[in-house]
Amino acid sequence: MSDGFQKRLVSYDKDHCWQYDIRINNFDQDLKEAFLNKEEAEAITLSDFSFERVVSKEAQQQMVEFIERHEWLGNISQMSSHWFAAYYNGSGFPKLAGVIIMNQPNAFSKMLGEDTPKLERLISRGACISWSPKHLASSFIMWCIRWMVKNTQYRLFTAYSDPAAKELGTIYQACNFYYLGNKFGGTERYVSPYSGKIVSDRYFRQVYAYKKYAEELGIIWDKKWEQEIRGMQWENVPNDIEQKLREQSKIAIKKAEKILNVPTKHKYAYVLGENKQETKKLKKVFVERNKVYEYPKVR
Repeated sequence: MSDGFQKRLVSYDKDHCWQYDIRINNFDQDLKEAFLNKEEAEAITLSDFSFERVVSKEAQQQMVEFIERHEWLGNISQMSSHWFAAYYNGSGFPKLAGVIIMNQPNAFSKMLGEDTPKLERLISRGACISWSPKHLASSFIMWCIRWMVKNTQYRLFTAYSDPAAKELGTIYQACNFYYLGNKFGGTERYVSPYSGKIVSDRYFRQVYAYKKYAEELGIIWDKKWEQEIRGMQWENVPNDIEQKLREQSKIAIKKAEKILNVPTKHKYAYVLGENKQETKKLKKVFVERNKVYEYPKVR
C-alpha cells in the first residue's frame, strides 16, 4: 500500500479532494457489492445506519480492508486504540459503510495543560462508503466522540487534514471543531523499513521502533522501559543500552527512503466533557491556551 500512497502523495493534482475522487471511482462497484441500485442508494437516510465500537479482531480486519480501499492513507497506525464502525442495515443484513479509528497521538500536546496526555485521542483514520448519505460522516464522528466521553477518560479529540489530498477538513468544520492552523507535521516523510508505511521522523523515536532496534541488536526488552501514555522511560534504561538504541534510531532514519516537499497539515480539535459544566470548564482552558483561527475555505 505504501507505493500507491507515495504516488498519490507526490502527484495528486485534481481540484477536489482525494476522498471525493475515490467515492466517484468506487461508486459503481460499491453499489454492486451492496446489492443496491442508484435509486435505492439515493433513498437511504441516516436512520438506516447503526454505529458500534468494534473489538473483534475479525471485524477489525474487515475494517482494515475498508480503510485500504476508501481512505487517503490506506493503512492503519501502529497505535490504534479504539475502532468504530457504521453499518448499513437497510438490506436485511449489516453492511460495513464507515470506519473511524482513534489512536494515541504521535506526540502529546499541552492543549489542556499538563494532564493533556491523559485526555487526548487522535482521530487517525476515517472513511465512509461512496453511496452513504451526505451527513453520515459528521454524525458518525460525533457519535464516536460522545461514546469516548461517556466510556473513557478522554475529552480532547484532535484530527488532521492533508493539503496533499486537497483536504480542508470540511467534516471537522461541519462538526464545529476548533481550527488550529496549517503548520503541522514536517515537510519530509519516510518509508518505514519495518512496515512499509509512510511515516514522519517521529516514528523512528517511538516505542514500537525502539522495540525493533532492540530486536535487531539482540537486546532483551524490559517493560519498565516504556509507559503507555508517555512513551519511552529513558530513566529506567541502562545508559549503555540507551546509547545503542538511540544510535540504531539514527541509522534507521538514514537508511529509510525519504519523500521531500510534503505540505504541512491542517489541525483541528474538539473538546467535550461529560456534562455541560465540565465542557464549559475544558473549553475555557482550551481557548486560553491555544490560538484558534477561522476555517480555511480554499483548497
